[in-house]
Amino acid sequence: MSETHFHKKIAILLGIAERQVDATVKLLDEGATIPFISRYRKEMTGSLDEVQVANVRDEMERLRVLEKRREAIIESIEGQGKLTPELITLLRGAETISKLEDIYLPYKPKRRTRAAIAREKGLEPLAQLLFEQKKINVEAEAQLYVSEEKDVKTTDEVLSGVRDIIAEWVNENVEAREKIRQLFKEQATIKSKVFKSKESEGEKFKDYFDWEERLMSCPSHRMLAMRRGENEDILTISIAPPDDAAMDILYNQFITSTNSTSEQVRLAVEDSYNRMMQVSIESEMRMFTKELADEKAIQVFAENLRELLLASPLGQKAMLAIDPGFRTGCKVVALDKQGKLLEDTVIYPHETNKIFESKQKVLALCAKYNLEAIAIGNGTAGRETESFVRTIDGLPKEINIIMVNESGASIYSASEAAREEFSDKDITVRGAVSIGRRLADPLAELVKIDAKSIGVGQYQHDVDQYEIKKK
Repeated sequence: MSETHFHKKIAILLGIAERQVDATVKLLDEGATIPFISRYRKEMTGSLDEVQVANVRDEMERLRVLEKRREAIIESIEGQGKLTPELITLLRGAETISKLEDIYLPYKPKRRTRAAIAREKGLEPLAQLLFEQKKINVEAEAQLYVSEEKDVKTTDEVLSGVRDIIAEWVNENVEAREKIRQLFKEQATIKSKVFKSKESEGEKFKDYFDWEERLMSCPSHRMLAMRRGENEDILTISIAPPDDAAMDILYNQFITSTNSTSEQVRLAVEDSYNRMMQVSIESEMRMFTKELADEKAIQVFAENLRELLLASPLGQKAMLAIDPGFRTGCKVVALDKQGKLLEDTVIYPHETNKIFESKQKVLALCAKYNLEAIAIGNGTAGRETESFVRTIDGLPKEINIIMVNESGASIYSASEAAREEFSDKDITVRGAVSIGRRLADPLAELVKIDAKSIGVGQYQHDVDQYEIKKK
């Protein structure tokens, strides 16, 4: 399928002109970034904004992945000598990966399955006969296939092999799989349970020790929390719709009579669902819901990060910055209006016998450098340290006392950039400097830190790392 056709589909999907898609894809393929395209190439894209450009990129990537998989499947089936014009039409018309995989399933190279073993024993003709569900003597027909040579000693063994073949046909039926997939989306529940003897070890997952809810209404943070519990071997997760609803769908499609042959088909259908289809579609839904949860979590992360980066700067003010702590004390730095480190010290405001001394140090620094603001990190002991500062008698009222989000300050303090600037200073001093600077100008300071380390999202280390980096 030509990429021009992709452009047309994207234009229709996004409600923009095809020429806008053409220009955007060309620029992206040449290595242009989204900010560059949306700001400096508006005349080429018809003034698409950064969101529209990102949507074009994402949809183009999806279609290219789909097309690459389609060509690989066609090549595989052609190599087996089983490619027909009808099959090519079906494959070319598939709009999703799951649809492609359903069509490919009967042709996919398999390990030696129970159905394959039954075929080797020559049981496929009887399977086809029973699958037609005409009124015949099942036992008599099965007796004809009993063979010591082929290691089929009884009619029960014959019928078991026949059901294995029929079960595989049911599992590989494109229409049936799509119906069951839809049932999963509409009615499946997700259940999580704790492994026995893991209750104390998995205390942080206690909300999910015995949890159940509708799959498609499970919020992203809960989905990611349960998956983390499963990855840490604390929880076991299952996803399934009501068994009765699934079996009704399959019975209605495959059971066409009420005789002894249809009973064999019924048994095969049940085996197909329980042993193959349910497991396969559950695996699909796990991937599908993980992608949805990732997408939502990444969006929340991006929005939070944007707000943090674009937070109003306090501006150029001489300030005191405090990285709070209980046991090891609070690291205190004085910064000039350009954020240059003037002096650093440690105070212990949470030790009764050192409160007075700590107050005097703060007052002395404020007076010595004519400080205009005090920035306090919001980490451990943050609130307590803020309360301490606000109780200092003699502190000029015009000095603003502000709590600052310190997420990522420790990452920056251990970075090469921080070591280069403050090679003779302790890592905790560097962290306090970062807290002060991010109050003065959040964007200028936060861009020094890997976005994932700023800690403004949930489960950012559990989601697709390529997708979160791209966002």
